[in-house]
Amino acid sequence: MNPTEHIDQLIAGLADWRGETLAAIRKDILEADPEIIEEWKWMGSPVWSCDGIIAVGNAHKEKVKLTFSHGASLPDPDKLFNAGLGGKVWRAIDVFEGDTIDRRALKELIRAAVEFNRAKKKKAPAGSRAKAPKSEKA
Repeated sequence: MNPTEHIDQLIAGLADWRGETLAAIRKDILEADPEIIEEWKWMGSPVWSCDGIIAVGNAHKEKVKLTFSHGASLPDPDKLFNAGLGGKVWRAIDVFEGDTIDRRALKELIRAAVEFNRAKKKKAPAGSRAKAPKSEKA
């Protein structure tokens, strides 16, 4: 089963508000940037990536959690982050039954995460993947 099928199956198995919420969040994530891909990691977590991990989604007993891997570095003018605020890297959005999500703000946050990953990738040194130039023989 590919990652998209795993996520479809997870959402279908959540026969309450959490399935609807996770499906809506997923839709907004995928609409935010056409290069975002879905992955399935850590023994059953939907992960959305573009030049690195953007966010991980999980359905818990009383909430749906969307955790951004570099959330502490992202602008959040609409104050969507409401969990994990004390950490140095990760930030999360906890959605409880009855909560509404500002879809525009969520897409802007996703786009900021994509841009952060792209900028980080551009700054990465050539490193071990690049071949060193061959020295000229005299």
